[in-house]
Amino acid sequence: MTSHPRVVPVILCGGAGTRLWPVSRKSSPKQFKPLLGQTSLLQDAALRVRGDGFDSPLVVTAEPFRFIVFEQLEAVGVTLGDLLIEPEPRNTAPAVLAAALWCAARDPDALMLVMPSDHQIPDGEAFRDSVASAIPAAQSGKIVTFGVTPTSPETGYGYLELAEGASLSGGEPVPLRGFVEKPDLAGARQMLQSGNYLWNAGIFLFSAGAILQAYAEHAPDMLATVTRAVDGAHADLSFTRLEATAWAAAQSTSVDYAIMERAQNLVVMPLATRWSDLGGWAGVWQESERDASGNALAGQSTALDCEGSLLRSDSDGVHLVGFGLKDMIVVTTADAVLVAPMSESSRVGEVVAALKAKAVPQAEASPRDLRPWGWFECIASGDRFQVKRIFVKPGEMLSLQSHNHRAEHWIVVAGTAHVTIGDEVRMVTENQSVYVPVGERHRLENRGKLPVTLIEVQTGAYLGEDDIIRYDDAYSRS
Repeated sequence: MTSHPRVVPVILCGGAGTRLWPVSRKSSPKQFKPLLGQTSLLQDAALRVRGDGFDSPLVVTAEPFRFIVFEQLEAVGVTLGDLLIEPEPRNTAPAVLAAALWCAARDPDALMLVMPSDHQIPDGEAFRDSVASAIPAAQSGKIVTFGVTPTSPETGYGYLELAEGASLSGGEPVPLRGFVEKPDLAGARQMLQSGNYLWNAGIFLFSAGAILQAYAEHAPDMLATVTRAVDGAHADLSFTRLEATAWAAAQSTSVDYAIMERAQNLVVMPLATRWSDLGGWAGVWQESERDASGNALAGQSTALDCEGSLLRSDSDGVHLVGFGLKDMIVVTTADAVLVAPMSESSRVGEVVAALKAKAVPQAEASPRDLRPWGWFECIASGDRFQVKRIFVKPGEMLSLQSHNHRAEHWIVVAGTAHVTIGDEVRMVTENQSVYVPVGERHRLENRGKLPVTLIEVQTGAYLGEDDIIRYDDAYSRS
């Protein structure tokens, strides 16, 4: 790709991934999970567009995820270009528009490769070759969407209908007749048999100027609103926070509906590689290595006399055993278990909705709560007490805070912590403990080069996470 203009990867990273519950949850969605290897889907996406011809990525994400995006990209050697914080979810159309306005302000001729953060594309080189083949069309003002040759009558994907007479044999973008919504099974079979349809991969290549012109023609109200949100954006540490009031006024809709289904200058580039949106556990099973009986095993799991099943344990302390299962999904975490037929994989989102209706915490909250300084997890709780394990990364610190309703006991089990209680700062090493009274200002710092792990015992009438008064915070949290 070195002979072409550089491309700005725009990674959309705000989805919840509810169909992969209980591993993927609102507080820790699937793009941050290593579902098919050692790296997360976000890391895979960023690595796919690293190297010659690509700029550093622009990521659009939600506020709770800004630090984990930075941390995960840094861990695989990818330098973050910019990160735009969405004050609230508004679907993909406003997110793509905000990214286009941001890119256009720096280079009106910039080419943008917009892609989700949570897809599986195993052949990165073939993907980059497809992008390179689509660049001339994008430079000429076309909006390029990427399609995948269907291998089955899939009802979970949208489809792209090729223009009459279009041929995919040339290895370059071809005219597109239009977008087709997710079909029923009969419709999917018809499209598969016709050979004139591709799966919609949800990946786009265009110039910033071309997509802004499309918004001006097809979504002028959104263009005005999101422009105000970008113009009113302000720096938040090394990130950029979009202006909240204007952003909230933007219509919540997909870029497919707002723009792609209306634009007349679309072409489609077939992807010369396998692709999956990993929209459910059946998709994860399909993309996983399987044994001779068709079973995909992950984590501490064992299959006995099973066939065509997915067994996954995401808890270090749980060994999952399947016996006599056929075409089943069994997924366990530290606080939830899912058991479902493989054929019902796409309905797991209904499970999450049912749990939310019952106010079950596991519907959205993960057992391990990620924080900019590390993480914590609840290991025991009862009436008027709660026990947490807390992990603090080297060089990081908790906010200076107090609580109105609880006292805390901290026992350091690994590393060395510097603890502030009131006006006193003390060093606490392994096997030592401190007591934080109700209402006392306190902070924990890890000034060393090794992680700090501690056990926190909370006691009091109310133990909710919202009982925090912050006086100073290195991460600009309110």
